Amino acid sequence: MAAPLTLLVIVAVTIRAALFRSSLVDVISERVEVVSPLTAWKRVVEGLALLDLGVSPYSGDVFHETPLIIYLFHFLVDYAEITFMLADVMTAVALYLAVKDYNKQVFRKQKYALEADRYPHDCHELIRSPTEMFYIPLKVAMFYLLNPFTILSCVAKSTCGLNNAVIAFFILSTIKGSVLLSAIFLALATYQSIYPLTLCAPALLYLMQRQYIPVNFRRVSFWWFIAQYAFMYLGSLCVIICLSFFLLGSFDYVPSVYGFILSVPDLTPNIGLFWYFFAEMFEHFRLFFLCVFQINVFFYTIPLSVKLKEHPVFLIFMQLAVISIFKSYPTVGDIALYMSFLPVWSHLHRFLRNIFLVSCVLLACSALFPVLWHLWIYAGSANSNFYYAITLLFNVAQILLVSDYFYAFLRREHHLTYGLYLKRKDGSEATLVLK
Repeated sequence: MAAPLTLLVIVAVTIRAALFRSSLVDVISERVEVVSPLTAWKRVVEGLALLDLGVSPYSGDVFHETPLIIYLFHFLVDYAEITFMLADVMTAVALYLAVKDYNKQVFRKQKYALEADRYPHDCHELIRSPTEMFYIPLKVAMFYLLNPFTILSCVAKSTCGLNNAVIAFFILSTIKGSVLLSAIFLALATYQSIYPLTLCAPALLYLMQRQYIPVNFRRVSFWWFIAQYAFMYLGSLCVIICLSFFLLGSFDYVPSVYGFILSVPDLTPNIGLFWYFFAEMFEHFRLFFLCVFQINVFFYTIPLSVKLKEHPVFLIFMQLAVISIFKSYPTVGDIALYMSFLPVWSHLHRFLRNIFLVSCVLLACSALFPVLWHLWIYAGSANSNFYYAITLLFNVAQILLVSDYFYAFLRREHHLTYGLYLKRKDGSEATLVLK
């Protein structure tokens, strides 16, 4: 598999290098679907200019990235293109290795279940074969590296690519069973953007599975493991925050980064749900609805964790999708990360109900984004309602996609327990209804 992966990396880097040398760079780097006030490269450049002048980059309302990012590019600004291409390659390789290891574990569990005769006899067609699973890691890397969303994000030099790399290494270290590295990378991802905090639940569930610790609130081992992971996570976060203070000399970045993410003061149009709603919002209602919108990202963690406690990797996929849909400043780079996991769930296709319709809607919306933006901003023949309508449809399509995979996953698990062809007591065929 090393040769196909190497070839894939070469092709992906060549495409990015060609686009970096084309006239499309300036156009792509200005697209509101690709960059946000948090991740825009021009804001990083302005922050670097302020830093070189001896002024805090957080003194104005321009730069909203973390101190580690600005000090990273303080040394690598001349190699920015290579840095972003390398980040994409590292993300793809990390996902490749993570999925490869995960597939080995899935196949091992499936083999033990077959030997123990735990599956009903009529559901053997749902069993995954080694041949079917062999190319899935390569497909995951391909879905990430050759995804137009990832390519656009890299060419625009959006710092979202760096965030994706950190999350990918968190996933890899979690699936490999490294508790310390998992906590460190989760702390780094949380430091970059608050929302990856929700990935703590699937990480704990997976690591406890690896160490055969039951999810039981009455067991001391359960609470002891959570305390250990929390100590490593909070310790890593404290070290990163102290390092940021040492580099910057103050905590000015806290309101400029995390306050900016949570309070959403910049209502520049993007592919998220916040900007239009709060542009039309009366000021005295703003705080209430801001809390409601922000809680969405964190609210689904508990019910999903309860339902998917035996399947933490699928829970990671669900959480990444929820974050990319409901975060305050999303970009297409966030969507590319969770979509790269779709080949992992290719065995669910027979149970998907709306995949063709949702795929068509996502493609149509992606094509209409620049069209409606041009009609609104340049031609003046449309208004913000047109652009927000296509944004809303795009997010609804994402929600339908994720909920369809969720339904398909639960249905397959039900069939693996009770059989594929369900019968009533009188022998007639039964219909499965999931509520």
